[in-house]
Amino acid sequence: MTNARIVSFLPSATEMACALGLGDQLVGITHECDYPPEVEGKPVVVRNVLPIEKMSQPEIDAAVTQRMRDGLSLYQVDEKLLQELAPDIIMTQDLCQVCAPSGNEVTQALELLPKKPQILWLTPKSLEEIFDNLRELGQATDRVKEAEELIAVGRARLERIASITRNLSDRPRVFCLEWLDPVYCSGHWMPEMVEIAGGVDALGRKGTDSVRIPWEDVLKWAPEVLIITPCGFNLDKVIEQTAQLFNNPGWSELPAVRDDRVYAVDANSYFARPGPRVVDGTELLAHLIHPEFFQWEGSPEAFRRVEFSNAVPTSFSVAGPS
Repeated sequence: MTNARIVSFLPSATEMACALGLGDQLVGITHECDYPPEVEGKPVVVRNVLPIEKMSQPEIDAAVTQRMRDGLSLYQVDEKLLQELAPDIIMTQDLCQVCAPSGNEVTQALELLPKKPQILWLTPKSLEEIFDNLRELGQATDRVKEAEELIAVGRARLERIASITRNLSDRPRVFCLEWLDPVYCSGHWMPEMVEIAGGVDALGRKGTDSVRIPWEDVLKWAPEVLIITPCGFNLDKVIEQTAQLFNNPGWSELPAVRDDRVYAVDANSYFARPGPRVVDGTELLAHLIHPEFFQWEGSPEAFRRVEFSNAVPTSFSVAGPS
């Protein structure tokens, strides 16, 4: 559909639309859509119900768990604005109730629209399915050529990494910490990114949901590289959370801590959102896991090395390209 009016219920979908040159057709977004900069000022159709900006991680986890147990949504759709925008296409998901409005909220909003839009359900669980979503959006908006070009470039960049790492005998033990309190492992596409980047994350759940795990499992795994990547957080917010890690028993004995290989990363930009920048995220992981083979040529604000001393982190320094 050429010149379709598009509403995005997902930050990752917003990024995909802009990557395909559809920014001008994007008439509505979520309050979390902050990339690329051109989306600033667009009408906000979806907002959080919870004031998570003012809540701690345990408070967020408890509130989310309770609302889901009660069958309540975590998001509010501005139904009046949605009617006014009259979208031809709505991009949404049914993968994670914590990440965006899911099936029930979308169905309820659609009942109020006089003209039924096309719904693109973007629910990837792997890197290949992220590329599939990009193709689906291209097909729906007459941007197939642009989509295939983006996919080809993304695959080539991933293969460049894999062509080096697949022959390495040294594959460090990695743990990607998707939530700090309580502790969650990573899931979906994240373990796959680690694998391509030349690491092994035995605690990650490839192709399925991240879950709460006992801290004892982390101690047993004894990661040599630890990536702090809580879902929904940018780098500054991640750094704010790191001090609490020292409270975990045995923290200072982890190989990653002893060897200064603990990294806070911009989770929103490079890992949590299943959009084009997961390729950048894989390149970032390759640098953090194997700096002897891979330089980081992206933003210096993508990560910090976290140096711990005594009871709290004492400094955050940019571990620049090497």
